[in-house]
Amino acid sequence: MAILNDLTVAILAVDGFEQVELTGPRHSLQTEGIRTVLVSARTDPILGMHHDKPGDRFPVDLTFLQAATEPGAFDALLLPGGVVNADEIRMHPKAQELVRAMFDAGKPVAVICHGAWLLISSGVIEGRTLTSWPSLQDDLRNAGARWVDEEVVVDGVLISSRKPDDIPAFSRAFIDVLRAV
Repeated sequence: MAILNDLTVAILAVDGFEQVELTGPRHSLQTEGIRTVLVSARTDPILGMHHDKPGDRFPVDLTFLQAATEPGAFDALLLPGGVVNADEIRMHPKAQELVRAMFDAGKPVAVICHGAWLLISSGVIEGRTLTSWPSLQDDLRNAGARWVDEEVVVDGVLISSRKPDDIPAFSRAFIDVLRAV
């Protein structure tokens, strides 16, 4: 069983992430004493979104390249959604590499909303059960996943949710999985 204040969770995002899908779970993690590290394509601050309106800028701790060279430094990943973020991040080979390394190591990966596109591009969801924003269900099924419409789904160490309204249940499930590993 993990001691939570010894854990580090990498949060992968680029401009256009759904702000509450990063800040809500991150706050829950930090409240439990878990260290979070924001990882992006560049070290410039990234822009959150409130649906289709610009939100706040967030400082980046590491680049995908830096994080991918030491995936063992992280105990889990958090992948917020946001259509713009999810569409771009899936095109970054080092973000995909980091996702694959976490899955290969059996470490928890928590994904919400459109964030599952990165899992598809990383080739890690065949045979998995998960949920997402409803418009991704065909993409997920075509990639070999079983898609369900539930508030939160836990498939081993993969935790998924559909939308911002699910954040409280998503955060609780993520923390429960982190406690169990």
